[in-house]
Amino acid sequence: MVTIEREIPLRLTPDSNPFLTGLFAPVSREITAEDLPVIGEIPKDLEGVYLRNGPNPTLEPRGRYHWFDGDGMVHAVAFHNGKATYRNRWLRTAGFTAEQEAGHALWPGLMDRPDPSVPTGSGSDGWLKDTANTDLVFHNGSALALWYQCGLPYKLDARTLETCGVENFSGALKRTVSAHAKVDEQTGELLFFDYATKPPFMTYNVVSAKGELVHHSVIDLPGPRLPHDMAITEHYSILMDLPLFWDPQLLPKHIHKVTYYPELPSRFAVLPRYGSTDSVKWFEATPCFIYHVVNSWEEGDEIIMDACRVVEARPRSAAGEGELARMQAFLRLEAQLWRWRFNLETGAVKEEQLDEAKTEWPTMNRQRLGRKSRYAYNAYVPKFNGLVKYDIEKGTSEEYLFGPGRIGSEAPFAPRLTTKDEDDGYVVTFVADANTNTSEVLVLDAKNFAAEPVARVQLPQRVPVGFHALWVPGTKLWA
Repeated sequence: MVTIEREIPLRLTPDSNPFLTGLFAPVSREITAEDLPVIGEIPKDLEGVYLRNGPNPTLEPRGRYHWFDGDGMVHAVAFHNGKATYRNRWLRTAGFTAEQEAGHALWPGLMDRPDPSVPTGSGSDGWLKDTANTDLVFHNGSALALWYQCGLPYKLDARTLETCGVENFSGALKRTVSAHAKVDEQTGELLFFDYATKPPFMTYNVVSAKGELVHHSVIDLPGPRLPHDMAITEHYSILMDLPLFWDPQLLPKHIHKVTYYPELPSRFAVLPRYGSTDSVKWFEATPCFIYHVVNSWEEGDEIIMDACRVVEARPRSAAGEGELARMQAFLRLEAQLWRWRFNLETGAVKEEQLDEAKTEWPTMNRQRLGRKSRYAYNAYVPKFNGLVKYDIEKGTSEEYLFGPGRIGSEAPFAPRLTTKDEDDGYVVTFVADANTNTSEVLVLDAKNFAAEPVARVQLPQRVPVGFHALWVPGTKLWA
């Protein structure tokens, strides 16, 4: 049964922008659909909710629409007792509510010049709308929706997708939260950084399992930076100062030109979980950029970090191609799997490429986050036309391809109810099909990754291509 909960007419002109058409085009309805049709069979030991965040604009942009500008919408499929239920809801951020009441866009987009006359916003100079459209984590009983340029964490019910307001940790949140916060499943702690164009350029924070902000410290940086992710181990956190950031000569003019500086090293700050800038050990490596980390752990005197290293930090975009071409060049996100070893005793850094294939959007068994792990589940980029399961210990991989005209989503690992080892479970992902303008959820057996899906859940509407995903075990929701 499909129930239309709400519909918002889309007032957009797609023109030549590929991120407003085809499989990227937004949807206008919030719906709830129960007992979804399935090809195959949903495993009885698959219990939990798969959530995926992404942009879904409704209003004509003030200027050129950038894919990152769209209002956040979460799509979710709950698996319970061998059946599946789909929901999608816009994130009711302050910006979303204000623009819906106004009936038009209030804030400029990422590709526009700042406008001092608009309401105070978020981002580098407070001139963007915080859409909370980027990532999701589950902490202290709720999902938190996060924004790519550091914003306020919006709390939502992982079962109903109802937005429950800003999570400010009982008023203790001092600034903002980065897009890729980390939850240590063993301790329940939430760890995150944020960055800014004015001092302090970075802060680092730890929140307890009960939602208390228990640690806040300033991390000294030489200037404004644009780190996207971080890593944690059992006892340490790793923060990044990478040579891709805003041109410091243009920032005072409020021009945010992202520039690559290959003459600068990549720097990694390793600090104890409750450390400050005085306890940071800085490690220098070859210049690069990293969007997403797979995992990190301690091994003797070394900290191991596996991550996706961008192939070309300065993307190819021929002169004269215009803003749209530049945006598309940056969004290709071509990367390869690499490993860094940081020796805490000697200060030495070792770098090693683990695979030549271009993959990104990595996931892993979150129960092992910060501890040694063996498997990663990445997506082929830039086309997102399939997934790769890496056995990093053996140096081998398996792939599952979606087929012509089909694009997937980030695919989290979902452990079985009675999981016995690291890859004992499933990998779930949305797939949008340009041939039929439909979407489905694939359930892959993680131990038999290249085989046909054990279940293909048919969805009542297309799920637009989006950003990051989250698996919440049923034991945390309805036990």
